[in-house]
Amino acid sequence: MRYVVGLTGGIGSGKSLIANLFTELGVSIVDADVVARTVVEKGSPLLAKIADHFGESVLNEKGELNRAYLRSYIFGHPAEKEWLNNLLHPAIRTEMLAQIQAVEAPYLLLVVPLLIENQLTTLCDRVLVVDVPMEVQIARTTERDGSALETVKQIIAAQVNRETRLQYADDVIENALPLAQNLVNLKAQVLQLHQRYLSLAAQKQKKETL
Repeated sequence: MRYVVGLTGGIGSGKSLIANLFTELGVSIVDADVVARTVVEKGSPLLAKIADHFGESVLNEKGELNRAYLRSYIFGHPAEKEWLNNLLHPAIRTEMLAQIQAVEAPYLLLVVPLLIENQLTTLCDRVLVVDVPMEVQIARTTERDGSALETVKQIIAAQVNRETRLQYADDVIENALPLAQNLVNLKAQVLQLHQRYLSLAAQKQKKETL
């Protein structure tokens, strides 16, 4: 098994930005959001089950999953959210594990918004948290997605709180500042962490070969 760094953070924290900075350094990425889209792509058995359960309104005009509608709906219906999670999480986990096994680089970044909530820290050698205050999460998400304030607050409430997330962190990147002010600093932090992870991955590999 390769050295796995779990990257997580609340909505609007900037996980994708940080992941992209690692990618620029040649780091392999396994992204749970990408996997989640893959397992419910048009024509997939899971999408058929979702449409059968929720009705055709969960599909857009192209026959693809209407994510905005589904996300809005399930946050108001906890039992339906649980049904959906029970359907999708095993398939997502299986695909993530397959992608992790396929990586040949010294280490990889496992990007999972709900890493802690879904108890996926067990897949990781180390956890990196991107941290921002709640007010920054709300401002970024409403501006980025055009989501209603109440929807964003529901999403944040469904995630572990900031304090709990930080308790799981081995490393933390603070990302509250506007990107124009903070990009150089973020790149420096990512480079430093990259070098640390390469060293830790080498140590793990050495132990496994002894």
